[in-house]
Amino acid sequence: MPTRNVAAVFGGSGFIGRYVVKRLAQAQYIVRVAVRDPETARFLKPMGAVGQIVPLACPITEEAAVSRALAGAGIAVNLVGILAERRAGDFMRIHAEGAGRVARLAGAAGVEKLVHISAIGADPASESRYAKSKAAGEEQVRAAFPQAAILRPSVVFGPEDQFFNRFAKTAMVSPIMPVIAGATRFQPVYVGDVADAVMAALHQDEAQGQIYELGGPRIYSFRELLAYVLAETQRRRLMIEVPMPLARLLARVMELLPGKPLTRDQLLLLQRDNVVHKGMPGLHELGLAPTPLELVVPQYLRAYRRGGSLVSPVLA
Repeated sequence: MPTRNVAAVFGGSGFIGRYVVKRLAQAQYIVRVAVRDPETARFLKPMGAVGQIVPLACPITEEAAVSRALAGAGIAVNLVGILAERRAGDFMRIHAEGAGRVARLAGAAGVEKLVHISAIGADPASESRYAKSKAAGEEQVRAAFPQAAILRPSVVFGPEDQFFNRFAKTAMVSPIMPVIAGATRFQPVYVGDVADAVMAALHQDEAQGQIYELGGPRIYSFRELLAYVLAETQRRRLMIEVPMPLARLLARVMELLPGKPLTRDQLLLLQRDNVVHKGMPGLHELGLAPTPLELVVPQYLRAYRRGGSLVSPVLA
């Protein structure tokens, strides 16, 4: 029998997860944070009262562990995702099979509401294994838990992001800013808005069974975003277009490095616009106003200026 005030959050220690866990704790849920290594989720515990936030060892690939995390929960959120494969097939194992497992076992456990985080660009016909696996995950979730709400965010920004921070770090050490597929369009969405969308989808009956695409209030080209990073970090760097054949060669090499900074699969994603599709419901339909990146990003990019944030606004 599910307990209404228990929430199971898969991938809750990640970038988006920490914001979702905080909101669930504020809403008085007991939050089970289902992650591979519960030690990585200990930092979340001060966000709630004593015993309110409970990290659990729960690889999404393990049936019994997922079932235990869902037992007695009233709601569930699946945030698990990867940007690069450690071994062949990881995208499908995690984004598709893992998502389907959570949905199927949530239904078996009597969970009332499920929110699944996918991505803009999920497409079964895509050449990208990432995009194809995200689409397969959506299909499995809808088959196993038809009333699940599916959220597809564009690039997510916030103090802990791996987008603006990554390029700001590049600007600190490199005399050039490489530009790959500079004309590709993005609609960056604030991580706090994504977390609010999760909460709205959990608590609005009309959101059940719906797909929402989440984007910010403005669309930018990739080149514009890189130029914005340089302006906010006050760095003068030469922006150089990298031809796609050379980019593929670089990606092949970088796939061999720890953390895989760039992969050939990511290059495929970079060549497709990452914006909300016309006619798709999004933040507004969930009752939320998107936050402009200009209100948030400068606050954490100042740390990448010469001398940190305590400098005058002069380009260096």
